[in-house]
Amino acid sequence: MSATEVQSVRTNARPALAPVIATASLGFVLVQLDVAIVNLALARMGSALGAGVSGLQWVADAYTVAFASLLLAAGWLGDRFGQRRAFEAGLVIFVLASLGCGLAPGLAALIAARAAEGAGAALLVPCSLALLRHETGADAGARTRAIGLWTAAGSAALAAGPIIGGMLVQSVGWRAIFLVNLPLGAIGLCCSRRFLAETQPARRGFDPAGQALAFLTLLALAWAVIEAGPLGPTRPLVVGGAALAALGAIAFLLVEHRSADPLLPLGFFRVGAFRTCSLVGLAVNASLYGALFVLGLYLQGTLGYGPAEAGLAFLPFAIALGLANLAAARLGRRFVRLGATGAAMAAGLLLGAAGFWLLHRLGPGAAYPALLPGLIAVPAGIGFAVPLMTSLLLAAVPPSRAGLAAGVLNTVRQAGGSVGIALAGSLFGAAGVGGMRAAFAGFSVLLAAAALLAALGRKD
Repeated sequence: MSATEVQSVRTNARPALAPVIATASLGFVLVQLDVAIVNLALARMGSALGAGVSGLQWVADAYTVAFASLLLAAGWLGDRFGQRRAFEAGLVIFVLASLGCGLAPGLAALIAARAAEGAGAALLVPCSLALLRHETGADAGARTRAIGLWTAAGSAALAAGPIIGGMLVQSVGWRAIFLVNLPLGAIGLCCSRRFLAETQPARRGFDPAGQALAFLTLLALAWAVIEAGPLGPTRPLVVGGAALAALGAIAFLLVEHRSADPLLPLGFFRVGAFRTCSLVGLAVNASLYGALFVLGLYLQGTLGYGPAEAGLAFLPFAIALGLANLAAARLGRRFVRLGATGAAMAAGLLLGAAGFWLLHRLGPGAAYPALLPGLIAVPAGIGFAVPLMTSLLLAAVPPSRAGLAAGVLNTVRQAGGSVGIALAGSLFGAAGVGGMRAAFAGFSVLLAAAALLAALGRKD
């Protein structure tokens, strides 16, 4: 059968794509829900476990550091052993680690279990994306729509996380936010067995030195930024962490440049679309994750909201994010045909930058209506840009490298998220509302720069 006939069969059988999208999206939902659902539980966790702001930052960042540092290895595992097999392994690890979080007797055990959750999440994201890339073949329009729906599901979970988390914390307790993952993971495993087809494994070597250096670099960077708040930026432990992160990054690049089978193929970044989308993804996650972390503390610690009330305060955020994702999925084909994907991404990023600029003006006694413009503009802009960014990046690589490419993109994004949480949390812990305002102003500038890059960067 010719490639044209194969594509025709795929197009005619399009209704069968729906359960594949739903199953792959469920994996992403688990990952994003766990990022966001924790934020409204942090205040209660701190009280129950005797943790300060820096300890709570580690609860959030243990997940994102493990997630980011293991994503590249996860992309390799999916390409090497089959995307469905790796996806299901991720579900099992994630569910068991969630159980460990829910039963954790203290802060150290909770942080360790959160890191294990991050390891499971690292398998779920690139493998789910690669499964969608495999199923849609060369149909760019179908791929854009599938990825848009996948992103919409994850973004809905990210936005709904504070609402669900707030209600669970207030009615059941903070441990319930982790135990809710158990039935979702079981459903995901059943659906994977029924609806997902295995991909053809590709023989590639592994890069243990690159993996070790990636983990060391991100851990040292998170350490330096988080501990700069309580210790001060000039303390030897902080300066040493920053220096170790810099040396680790240099060593990582040297190892990857010389490796026959690099964990991170640096050649990807010679492709304009890949380079642009990766940098945009870093800016998006740094600003979004950092904002969600400090807004949960601000609503409860500064404005005096209860967990459920603070969760409901995020409802406009959730609605705007979901609608923007769906709009991007619906309009994505048109932007592809017009060659205007970069311009559309830039428009969304500028809207997000404007939202952060509005949020940076908040004071310690701000009434809720003052938050609304920013709580709508930020998710609307980011939610529109992200599906377009992801589709453009995956279109720039061959299908056989889709798992690895998805892993690279999400490594960059999660690394940005871990730094965003560490930076915003340190500023808030050191200067309260003034520190939060400084973080939001920085995020506004960062998204504006990303918009310029999306509009002017090469897309070849």
